[in-house]
Amino acid sequence: METTTLKRCIYAPATVRIRSAEDDQKPSRTIEGYAILFNTPSAILWADDKETVREQIAPEAVTQELLDSSDIKMTMNHDFSCLLARSKKGKGTLSYSIDAKGVRFSFEAPKTDDGDRALELVGRGDIDGCSFMFTCSYRDPDVTSEATTDKETGRRDVLYTIHTITGIYDFTLTPMPAYPDTEVSARELRELTSRAGAAPSAAPSDAQLRQRQEAQLQEMRREAARDL
Repeated sequence: METTTLKRCIYAPATVRIRSAEDDQKPSRTIEGYAILFNTPSAILWADDKETVREQIAPEAVTQELLDSSDIKMTMNHDFSCLLARSKKGKGTLSYSIDAKGVRFSFEAPKTDDGDRALELVGRGDIDGCSFMFTCSYRDPDVTSEATTDKETGRRDVLYTIHTITGIYDFTLTPMPAYPDTEVSARELRELTSRAGAAPSAAPSDAQLRQRQEAQLQEMRREAARDL
């Protein structure tokens, strides 16, 4: 079976906070949370009059070996120029661990404009979620599986579970997910996960999807660049 490697992002809402300070006289600069949640359906990737599609990450998809072999940048809004921490081959200023819930991270916000901005936005609750960028191969039964629930209305709820991830590239602080993919068009993703290999007829066009994605990313970056 032919497989295609896609670069994807999945958002984990309400997972980021500032760690409580051990010394009341010294405010904490530690930001922590979950970059990846296991067995948690994503936001809707797309929906039409026939089906609603989501995806989730299985626990076996992320191993300690995978994390320790990756170069993971901690950013804001997937903007690599806004670097907050980094783990390169398991070493650096970004810490992480795997538990039953998902992949937990922590880092000391740098004493930079970006670090101060991240602390302010997280502290105020304007940013309370995290996303991560990864690659995986669709249409490989060892990588992705499908579960479908048929509703009385005739629509299907489709959930794709990712069992193998081939690379992780960033953890990012963000108030919302990118829609729905940063590297490959949503239509290609729909085609790859479609039973017939064709996009749903009622789905938005590539141009509409790119316009919506760009508008959201611009809004996130404007928020991150605000003077606080």
